[in-house]
Amino acid sequence: MTELRRQQLYDALSSRILIIDGAMGTMLQAYNPTAADFGGAGLENCSENLNLTHPEWITEIHRGYLEAGADIIETNSFQGSPIVLAEFGLEDKAHELNVLAAQLARKAADEFSTTSKPRFVGGSLGPTTKSITLRGDVTFKQLSDSYYTQAKGLVEGGVDLLLIETAFDTRNIKAGLFAVQKLEHDLGIRIPLIISGTIERWGAMLAGQPADAFYASLAHADLAAIGLNCATGPDLMTDHIRTLAQMSSTRISCYPNAGLPNEEDKYDETPESLAGQLEKFVDHGWLNIVGGCCGTTPAHIKAIAQMAEGHAPHAVNPPSHRAYYSGIELVEAEDSNRPLIVGERTNVIGSRLFKELVMQEKWEEATEIARWQVKNGAHIIDVCLQSSDREEMKDIDPFYSMLMPKIKVPVMIDTTDPAAVEKALTWCQGKSIINSINLEDGEEKFERMCPIAKTYGAALVVGTIDEDKQQAQAFTRERKLEVAQRSVKLLTEKYGIPAEDIVIDPLVFPCATGDENYVGGAVETIEAIRLIKEHVPFVKTILGVSNISFGLPASAREVVNSVFLYYATKAGLDLAIVNSQKLERFASIPVEERRLAESLLFNTPPPGIHAPEDWREQTREQKIEINQFHIAAITDHFRVIGEEG
Repeated sequence: MTELRRQQLYDALSSRILIIDGAMGTMLQAYNPTAADFGGAGLENCSENLNLTHPEWITEIHRGYLEAGADIIETNSFQGSPIVLAEFGLEDKAHELNVLAAQLARKAADEFSTTSKPRFVGGSLGPTTKSITLRGDVTFKQLSDSYYTQAKGLVEGGVDLLLIETAFDTRNIKAGLFAVQKLEHDLGIRIPLIISGTIERWGAMLAGQPADAFYASLAHADLAAIGLNCATGPDLMTDHIRTLAQMSSTRISCYPNAGLPNEEDKYDETPESLAGQLEKFVDHGWLNIVGGCCGTTPAHIKAIAQMAEGHAPHAVNPPSHRAYYSGIELVEAEDSNRPLIVGERTNVIGSRLFKELVMQEKWEEATEIARWQVKNGAHIIDVCLQSSDREEMKDIDPFYSMLMPKIKVPVMIDTTDPAAVEKALTWCQGKSIINSINLEDGEEKFERMCPIAKTYGAALVVGTIDEDKQQAQAFTRERKLEVAQRSVKLLTEKYGIPAEDIVIDPLVFPCATGDENYVGGAVETIEAIRLIKEHVPFVKTILGVSNISFGLPASAREVVNSVFLYYATKAGLDLAIVNSQKLERFASIPVEERRLAESLLFNTPPPGIHAPEDWREQTREQKIEINQFHIAAITDHFRVIGEEG
């Protein structure tokens, strides 16, 4: 892989639609290979071993596609990972077979390359026969290690780019992406990478994600292109390719099957009909790379190349700064749905019930709490397994293995341990959120957590806390804004975190404990949200809402939480960590109870206490007196004895 060819690839992508070749597997079947051709009965259907036994077949197929006009030919290595080759007893030959696959394609591409039309070799990394999500028959590390071996062989054999293709499980993709990033680091080079997912006829990948969640889960990667291949013809890809073209800030690839297989397992789309359907994608300006998958031949590729000639490639979208999070499904933090509700009950610190279930290792029951939070309106689930009573690292696998099949929403991983964050992220298909980091110890937490967030593609919750010895946890609106601005500047400029992946937590202090240091905290937090939204572009905001009512009876807490959330949302709050099962709608709260909550939150002087309406103008004695009056009033009103479950 040379810098010259890499530059030629990107130059070509910027100037025209590139043509990628067609099927390898169905072309090899046309040779009617016998068990002997594969290398013996035990190797039958191991197409990668044909690189050794029949290199002339592979070369002939490559040349056929190059003659048809392909700019990119793929190596015969689709299932060449050690983890698949082990099924044939060939795992020890994985490196050799992939090097050879790359060399065969490289030689053919070089024969056809000219100064005006260089030809490129794409190293094919197939989905393997394993699935982390669907079957759990492989671990993230096992799959990543396998991909690493395969990718290394392909790169050493001379490919110009790698393709993680026909992908049906985004966790598998992330394992492959992790391997490629490690290989780049080890070799000290940049490797152009295309990721191509496979969406079934019902509209999602086998592991569940539709096109929008698929893209959001991988948008963090510096990809040469993202797209779709296999499973269907272009007709059933239309909506999904449109979605990718609209969302993506990189190039788009599409190489469909020659339609769906018929009763005889044949593909019915002719070169002309396939090219005609793909022309619609080209006319809409959706594509940068186009070709064929199962059932396509050099004739199909020739027709597609002739169709695409002279058409402008998809114009890559500039960064949109839209804040996406994903599990199996996508959610976006934007004005029309503020605030996104983050279910708080799967937290060993905040929920006694959840903690007890974790202590007893009742994983089924513990994960049911998450499912109920989603059923009751949570858009995201906060998970905290970090406590002094147990080893968090040991609890991650059994908990997440039960959790992931039950929820489709994104996960907020709530821990300060980077190792725990990374382990939890390997369980997540989508774009998760890490909660949280801050500047309490200088940049130490940023240095440890940002590389993980960038590698796996996660957003970051950032608390307004710094090294200030007098007031580390920012209290006033001005201090909250100051710490937020400093944090965002560091994260974006020094650590490469996009602003839209930063979620600022301006902190919530309890208003009903009687502590004079917290009086007025609700007002300062609400106003801080307003300032942050005004002065820090693209970032989102979040609050742990329930902290505001700590110390009050349970029924009073529900009302105070809801009233506080209402005013915080009006100020611009984007995400709210709350108990979605116990959240009162503001409009449904009785007027008297709403008034009591508002008076407490805003420290409003009651009749008989003469003080300025603005709590900041009140004297220390007035602040305390007013606060205590309202604590007594709201507690007396509810007269509830009990504890939050």
